[in-house]
Amino acid sequence: MDFLTAMKISGSALKAERTRANIASMNLANANTTRTIEGGPYKAKSVIFGAKRLEGSFQETYNSVSDKLRKVEVVKVVEDKTPFKEIYDPSHPDADANGIVKMPNVNVVEQMVDLMSARRDFEANVAALDSIKTMALRALDISR
Repeated sequence: MDFLTAMKISGSALKAERTRANIASMNLANANTTRTIEGGPYKAKSVIFGAKRLEGSFQETYNSVSDKLRKVEVVKVVEDKTPFKEIYDPSHPDADANGIVKMPNVNVVEQMVDLMSARRDFEANVAALDSIKTMALRALDISR
């Protein structure tokens, strides 16, 4: 595996983790949103990752190691199907006739854990990129 292939793999992970952090941030920002453009309370979203074959040069395609390498990609963003939380607040403008308000199905604790996990994964991939860069620079120093 050459240095650029390793950088492509880590780069794909950085992009995927950035999307995960953006979705968790959006869920946290809308944890109390009771009106959306679609109508009703905000629905929490989550990211689904998938492995994607690493596309490379013709020679890499026939290399057995390169054939097993996979990048990560965001397959899709899905809405959480858990039911909305209902609270009793007759003074709320979105309360129904019984005083019940439907609140978003965002679990703040889960979103914070997801955000911290995305951050740690992002940092791990940045460390991998730094290691690859250091290895490449050392290889250039040897060739001088």
